[in-house]
Amino acid sequence: MEMVMGTTIPVLKGLQTLRAPLLLGAALLAGALMTGCATTAGDTGPAIDTAPLIHDALFPPSTDVIDPGQVIAMTPKMREFLRSRIPNAGAHTTLTMDARDMRHALLDALYTRGELQLEYDAETTRTAAEAFEAKAGNCLSLAMMTAAFARELDLPVAFRQIYDEEQWSRVGDLQVVSNHVNIALGRRKTEFRVLGSDEPTLIVDFLPGAEIGRQRAMPLEERTIVAMYLNNRAAELMSQGQLARAYWWARAAWLHDPRLLTALNTLGVIYRRHGDTVIAEGVFRAVLQREPSNLQAMSNLAQSLRFQGRLAEAQLLETKLAELQPYPPFKFFDLGLAAMKAGEYAKARDLFAKEIDRSAYYHEFHFWMALANVGLGKWDVVRDELGKAEEYSITVRQRQLYAAKLDSLRAKMSKAPTIMR
Repeated sequence: MEMVMGTTIPVLKGLQTLRAPLLLGAALLAGALMTGCATTAGDTGPAIDTAPLIHDALFPPSTDVIDPGQVIAMTPKMREFLRSRIPNAGAHTTLTMDARDMRHALLDALYTRGELQLEYDAETTRTAAEAFEAKAGNCLSLAMMTAAFARELDLPVAFRQIYDEEQWSRVGDLQVVSNHVNIALGRRKTEFRVLGSDEPTLIVDFLPGAEIGRQRAMPLEERTIVAMYLNNRAAELMSQGQLARAYWWARAAWLHDPRLLTALNTLGVIYRRHGDTVIAEGVFRAVLQREPSNLQAMSNLAQSLRFQGRLAEAQLLETKLAELQPYPPFKFFDLGLAAMKAGEYAKARDLFAKEIDRSAYYHEFHFWMALANVGLGKWDVVRDELGKAEEYSITVRQRQLYAAKLDSLRAKMSKAPTIMR
């Protein structure tokens, strides 16, 4: 199982916060692939020579149009929407003293029911224009779309990576770790200023349960955000078994921003899955040369060494991994599944609770917590946990599935209230 890096996102206004009617989104271990609202490398460490790690001859030419310049671009339809919702939306229009803060007008137009009514959907990472057309997107897509509109209004925009909000998930036999991004909107400059009228920076966040006041953020350059999008597409295509297409997207992501080591890690996973294990080893070592304690690359390198039969070297890395991360992602969850299979529902409940304690917003953990409580006859808990599974789902299909299960449970409880307590 490889590791890649993925995506995550509610709409909050904050240093002041605003929650929109959305769910979260964005960017792997035992072969971790990093996608989505991904992490970026710092400016320390040795530079990486890109040429030895690019192997175009291994894959057929790309048939996809991969254009970084179009990732956060506005379209005529987007401009028309903006003009229809905000009459004075011209980039250089002067606001009067009693005019609304243009930031609030924009967010109302995008996220208020009765307007665009965007929906959170992390199944596919979309460009800003695609998110607008679909009226849906993950955290990364929605952040880029909101930023595109904000810039059209001449509003200062800053992309932000949030620390301590890693979210692990599984996509087939991949483990995906997603870091969270949001954006900060500054106030548009006007000719009028009223003393004390300035608001703090407005944080727009799409992650359910996000606690804006406690967030620690690092600013991200636009080139990094664009590279995250390209890397997400690579991870999504890889999860579908489309390795050749995934290669060109991961390649584009890394070359667009060589500091985005998550994209280089993704490239290594693609090589390994393509059967180019020695090349993959070199890629993972390049990541570790710059970040010696990068857990995803370390885990992926250990797996590559095992595939080559170099078991002693792999064991050394796995021992170091166990020291750095004694309880890897999904450890308690997998033990809980084994307990469920053995009919030990109380044990399973306690193990799922441990996983939820360190990843509170992963829908699958809450779903299995509900199932464990079915075995214990705790129907109120079952209902609550299914509700959380629905709320924290990151795709439309997941939400529909959990909503149907919740409706079925409610129907049963209404028919047999004395039994289903």
